[in-house]
Amino acid sequence: MRKVLLILWRIWFYALSAFPVILLFVPLAIFLLLPNGYKYFYWVARNIWSPFVLFGMGFRIKRLNTIPHDNKSIILVANHSSYIDIMLMFRMRKRPFVFVGKKEIEKIPIFGYLYKRSAITVDRSSFKSRSMVYERAKEVIRDGYSICVFPERDYLDETILLNQFKIGAFKMAVEHKLPILPIVFYDCKRKFPWYATHGHCGSLRVRALKVIETSKLGYDSIKALSTKVHQEIERSLLQDPRKQALKAIEIWKKKVF
Repeated sequence: MRKVLLILWRIWFYALSAFPVILLFVPLAIFLLLPNGYKYFYWVARNIWSPFVLFGMGFRIKRLNTIPHDNKSIILVANHSSYIDIMLMFRMRKRPFVFVGKKEIEKIPIFGYLYKRSAITVDRSSFKSRSMVYERAKEVIRDGYSICVFPERDYLDETILLNQFKIGAFKMAVEHKLPILPIVFYDCKRKFPWYATHGHCGSLRVRALKVIETSKLGYDSIKALSTKVHQEIERSLLQDPRKQALKAIEIWKKKVF
């Protein structure tokens, strides 16, 4: 019975995610056609779509400290262990940012159309596509927006706490002299994992780590910067008093749902 309820809960998630997109598709599409319309698109995603889905799924956000809010463009990076991370990230910052994400999502009907025009998409198998990410990022930064990247190389293995990072986000930070804001999601891996085998509603705790300045760093510092951010996020997950991510790993290994 529990497995059936979990599957129904997941179906409910997709229904909640799709409903505002379908209902507001026309104005959202128009926003993305306007020269500076992304800020209106972002406002809807942050203030309507995300809270609608989070509340409807029975989640509430618990910020463990103050998330920095300023007028500078920054690079946001976070651990990625759940579909709900997207909605959670939108709620973290009032100032608009643009996601860097997989090109495959463009294939999703309706949502994919908006995604293709609002995010920086990348085909990981194409060198040309990966190179174009940096060109698109320059345009986004020039327009005054921040960039959000989930930098893990592979995040679908539920038994891994935090995969190694790709260096793209850190290369962008160094190239454009943008500070990096690492953010830690503690509960998503336990409460809404990738696979519909376990999970439950409740609070989703978020912590912003110390902003890392890159203004004095050169290209030879990119790998070390990536390693530093990885270590800080991993350390924060390991030091979580509730050990939620570690519990999720143990549950998955034991196949106890």
